[in-house]
Amino acid sequence: MFKKNWFYIKDIARIAAPIILGNLGFILIGVGDVIVAGRHSTNTLAAISIATAIINCIMTFGMGILTSISPILSNYRGADKEPEKYFYPSLKFTALLSLLASVLILISIPFIDKLGFSEELTPIIKEYFFVTAFSTFGAYLHTMSKEFLQAFEIVVFPNILTVICIFVNLFLNIGLVFGFGPLPPMGAIGLAVATLITRYIMGVVLFIYCYMKVKIKHHKDKNYYKDLIRVGLPSSLAILIEFVAFNSITVIMGRVNGIYAAAQNVVCTITTVSFMVPLAIANAAAVKVGFANGAKDFFSLRHYAYTAMGMSVIFMAASAVFVGIFPGILISLFTKDSALVEVGIPVMYILCFFQVFDGLQVTLAGIFRGLKQTGIVMLANFIAYWLIALPLGCTLALHYKFNLVGFWYGLIISAIILCTIMFTHLMQKFKYLRQLQRG
Repeated sequence: MFKKNWFYIKDIARIAAPIILGNLGFILIGVGDVIVAGRHSTNTLAAISIATAIINCIMTFGMGILTSISPILSNYRGADKEPEKYFYPSLKFTALLSLLASVLILISIPFIDKLGFSEELTPIIKEYFFVTAFSTFGAYLHTMSKEFLQAFEIVVFPNILTVICIFVNLFLNIGLVFGFGPLPPMGAIGLAVATLITRYIMGVVLFIYCYMKVKIKHHKDKNYYKDLIRVGLPSSLAILIEFVAFNSITVIMGRVNGIYAAAQNVVCTITTVSFMVPLAIANAAAVKVGFANGAKDFFSLRHYAYTAMGMSVIFMAASAVFVGIFPGILISLFTKDSALVEVGIPVMYILCFFQVFDGLQVTLAGIFRGLKQTGIVMLANFIAYWLIALPLGCTLALHYKFNLVGFWYGLIISAIILCTIMFTHLMQKFKYLRQLQRG
């Protein structure tokens, strides 16, 4: 029994380990932005916190659809459908999505004046929006290429590239924000320019690597686009629902006081670092479950799913203990502002409990992507975040004056409910698969 379980653990870890490295690299690029912004000024940190909160809601929609590429092509691999044929259709789909996202970001700029932010923050937010709109294609190209390679379980180089770009982005941030040699200091706008350059480096390099590593074939298949929409759209909406919920908290509390927006950004950055591990496990589970689903190997499918869930929960429990022991030290890595640290520490204690359920829910979502059944993920996220987390959080934060802590009480309750809904549905799916296999 142990040998069988160890096989599945090793197989998931083989794919997940490089993805963990890449995911950590991806988030550390964002961490670099936060650290440099915090060192520049609290206003800069608050402004980019609000700007990225809104922009991420727009960009995440398209990127969420693109994350369906690897599980769909893994299903095709399991069913011997030559997934190499779907590179160019994926590229066309990516270009369309990135154009749509760029336009949405640009047309959002005039509405920033109407959101009630302070006069010091509004101009910075608008400038950040404008520059970031033109970086969308680079980000989407990187996601598409990475997902395409991931379907073939090629995960080492794409994630090493991400790690290298941590230092590229940090160097650009420091040089452009504070000035370097002939470069004048650009302040907050330098962060946006650094992000633009880094995203295109990541996207173009990985695009070229796809040609070198995989024998690309020309093919047209409308059913592939249908699969991308059918699987990717609910998955994307589920991610968007979660992103909008978290970033709405930043915007709402930013209107109360900029320090709450900055604190939310710092806390979310900290939890996102640890979240990258179960996210990588979820990506690996989507690939392995997808392959098993395409091959109709339901025995392996269940074992990959259970193994992934167990790995995520164990890691996030260990992370929760670490966060609970060192909350103040972790926040102090991002800011010297003692008031910001004081606001963030109570949230960090709540975060300890939230992390475990957050790791489980993202792994469940990965399993459902592999099964090509993402509707339940979207529905569960909507119930958890929009019917529970935000209404309860607003009541506690604004009416009962719990402020940011009130929102996080709502988030932990919603995470528990989210996991319960998806896990129950997965058990029903496994029961159906057992009956199908026996019949």
